[in-house]
Amino acid sequence: MKITQIALAAAALSCMVAGAQAETTAYPLAVENCGRTLTFQAAPTRVVTVGQSTTEMLFALGLADRVVGTSVWFNDVLPEFGDANGRIPRLADNHPGFESVAAKRPQLVTTQFEVHVGPQGIVGKPEQFREIGIQTYAMPADCVGKDNLTGGDGTRKTRFTIDTVYKAIDDLSAIFDVPDRGKALKADLQARVAKATERAASLNLKDASAVFWFSSADIDLDPYVAGQKGIPGYIMNTLGIRNVVQSDEEWPTVGWETIVKADPSVIVIMRMDRRRFPADDVEKKLQFLKTDPVASQMSAVKQGRIVIVDAHAIHASIRIATGIEAMVDAMTKIGAAP
Repeated sequence: MKITQIALAAAALSCMVAGAQAETTAYPLAVENCGRTLTFQAAPTRVVTVGQSTTEMLFALGLADRVVGTSVWFNDVLPEFGDANGRIPRLADNHPGFESVAAKRPQLVTTQFEVHVGPQGIVGKPEQFREIGIQTYAMPADCVGKDNLTGGDGTRKTRFTIDTVYKAIDDLSAIFDVPDRGKALKADLQARVAKATERAASLNLKDASAVFWFSSADIDLDPYVAGQKGIPGYIMNTLGIRNVVQSDEEWPTVGWETIVKADPSVIVIMRMDRRRFPADDVEKKLQFLKTDPVASQMSAVKQGRIVIVDAHAIHASIRIATGIEAMVDAMTKIGAAP
């Protein structure tokens, strides 16, 4: 079952009243989130999202009517949410200003990354929002087992686990009093991940290796690639693929000479609509790999073992199952010769 079907199922579920004995949230509700306790007296009616993962998760829970502003986009919104998203103001493609968020008078701000709303607070710190009566919720995937005070995208102390995505679904469906919708969405993702894992096991990928290239500050500079303990690392571990990058940073920069020496079986490059850096453009990534005198020497480039995956599919979002499925499909088609 795809996300479209789940969204329809969630909508249908919301119409099943009294006789179905649907679960409801008991308020006041206390939620533990990234070292803070949030208390809700009722379901928020106005929310601003700072991060595509929180936006689409709320949409999948049938809560688009509560969202009054969005920001931080990597890919186009999922097609099934296009109409709803088109009616909501986009405050910024990347990080919005504190004033623009506060001006929407939200009761809750949800953030995908603590670098935006958290201890670093590019957009604002939780206490700043709290001072004007706004609560903030950070996706657990970005704080559980992770140090975000090391700079950049942070460093993982423990490996990412998909349970943090399920925790976000549980939390948000409870906060907004739609627990049944949360159960349906979580069950769908769990089933898809399990099925993809079974498919991967049948491929016998024990000798396969990969590098995930997100972007680069400039096309000729060292690339931002996936570290061991982040979400791409989880995807590789789940599918039995070795990550050639040894760092525990979320997205460390690693020289092409080092990557070429490791000679990964597969190169995975991120496709995104965001344009902060030239290498955000997937075509520029492909051109670089084919023409750079160093990178072009990798066997994966010479033999066409390059996989293109939407950037948001390797984030802690409802698309994570899609990212895993895309990797399995690609490995099935191109093989995984070391």
